[in-house]
Amino acid sequence: MNWLEVSLTVNGELAESVADVFARFAPNGVMTEQGVKFLDEEDEGTATGPINVRAYLEVNEQLEDTRQKLEESLFYLGMITPVPTPAYKQIADQNWMEAWKQHYKPILIGQGLLILPAWLESPDPQRIPIKIDPGMAFGTGTHPTTQLCLELMEVSFKNCLTSNVQCSPVIDVGCGSGILSIAALKLGAEKVLGVDIDIESVKNSRENADLNGVGQELILGQGSVTEVLRGDFAFKSAPLVVANILAPIIIRLFDAGLADLVEPNGEIILSGILAHQAENVIAAAQAKGLKRNDQRQIADWVAISLKR
Repeated sequence: MNWLEVSLTVNGELAESVADVFARFAPNGVMTEQGVKFLDEEDEGTATGPINVRAYLEVNEQLEDTRQKLEESLFYLGMITPVPTPAYKQIADQNWMEAWKQHYKPILIGQGLLILPAWLESPDPQRIPIKIDPGMAFGTGTHPTTQLCLELMEVSFKNCLTSNVQCSPVIDVGCGSGILSIAALKLGAEKVLGVDIDIESVKNSRENADLNGVGQELILGQGSVTEVLRGDFAFKSAPLVVANILAPIIIRLFDAGLADLVEPNGEIILSGILAHQAENVIAAAQAKGLKRNDQRQIADWVAISLKR
C-alpha cells in the first residue's frame, strides 16, 4: 500500500485547526513537528517556531475525491484566517518497525559487557549481554553517558572481586530504562534498588528486567534520594551508587543527601555530565566528603567515580 503525505507549516494558533481538518480524512491520525530550543542546561527541550502538520492519505480509488474534500475544507478554513498551500509527497509503504530496528546494533562496552537490542542474537557469547528495547525510557546504551557509566561499573565490580570487598547492594538513582540496574546484577550484585521520579521509567525498567530474566532481585520504585533516605525502600545506603542524570540535577541531589546513600569506603559513579560541568560536580561531591577516584570521557561527555 502507498500513501500520499499532505503537509502544512503554520503557526501555533493555526496548527490545531489544520490538524482537525486533516484528521477528518486521515484514518491513521495526524503528526505535528516543531523546532526545539534549550533554555538552560536542565531544559529537556522547549518548543519553538512554526509547526509542521502532516497526515497520510491512502492511495486508492477514492484518493482524488478525498484530496478534493480536504482542500475544500482548507479553503473554508482560509476564509477565517490565511492558510498556506498544502504540499504533497508520495510515500511508499514499508515495515516501519523493522526499518527502525535496523538502526540499532549490538554495542561492546568495556572488557566484557554487551548492549544487545532485544530482537538480536549475541554476536559474542563471551560477553555479558544486557538486552534493551530501544524506544523506552532514557538509557538505551547508545549514548556516551550510559557507556561511560557501564565502563566504570565494570571496573568497580572487578575491584570488588580482587579486593574481596562488598559491591552489593547497588542503588541506581534515576534508573530510566533500568540498563544500569540490570548491568549491576549481571556483574555480580545480589540486590539492586532502582528509583526514578517518572513512573513510566519504573515500568520500562521492569519490562527490560523481564527481557533479561531479572526478577525480584531488582527492587524498583518511584522516588529519588529523599525517599530512599527516608526508608521508603528496602535499604537506605549501598557500597555502590550510580546516577546517570544531568549535572545540575546531580549537584542539587547532593544538597538532598546523595552522598549519604554511599556507605563508608563506598563508591558513587556519576554520569550525564558535560566536560565543562565536571569541576562543579566534583566540587559539590567533595563538599560532601567524597574524593575523585576515576574519570572518563567520550566526546563532550564525562563520567566520574568518587569514593567516600
